[in-house]
Amino acid sequence: MIILPRAFYSRDTVTVAKSLIGKRIVRKIDKQEISGIIIETEAYRHKDDPASHAFRKITERNRVMFGEVGKAYVYFTYGMHYCFNVVARNSKFDAGAVLIRAISPENGINTMQKNRGVDSMKNLVNGPAKLTQALGITKEHYGVDLTEDSELFIVEGIKIHEKIIVSPRVGIKVAKEKMWNFKISI
Repeated sequence: MIILPRAFYSRDTVTVAKSLIGKRIVRKIDKQEISGIIIETEAYRHKDDPASHAFRKITERNRVMFGEVGKAYVYFTYGMHYCFNVVARNSKFDAGAVLIRAISPENGINTMQKNRGVDSMKNLVNGPAKLTQALGITKEHYGVDLTEDSELFIVEGIKIHEKIIVSPRVGIKVAKEKMWNFKISI
């Protein structure tokens, strides 16, 4: 497995969001390795993106978005769910992150089902909150360096042979015109 280097994330956030499609998330829990292929992402930038957590100013919550690329940005939402993002941006922006919205599960499916409390494969990891619950990603992973072999990282995955679908981002109230959601169906 080749872990994606920091340089991979040192590009335009939108480019990184599209480039993450087909890559593999690896999560180590105790001695088990669970993984899945990234099949849906969304880009969130800085000053040109009012839907981004980094749009207004740096806060304790979004601080990692302004820091070194290749780090995990995990936040709590709706008082009950975590969402997992990867810090990514080029030198034109002070902040940026890519939300990982869905994966296609590969290894450790039983663990993912147990973590989610479901038997169904259909709805196992097809949303950002489901994904973090299945992979056991919490606020403890905020700031984790995804470019190192640790408990959470991203590696090269599969070659994408199908067209990546580009559409507006999901569940936002502003900047709906930005076509920064990328997905494939496996």
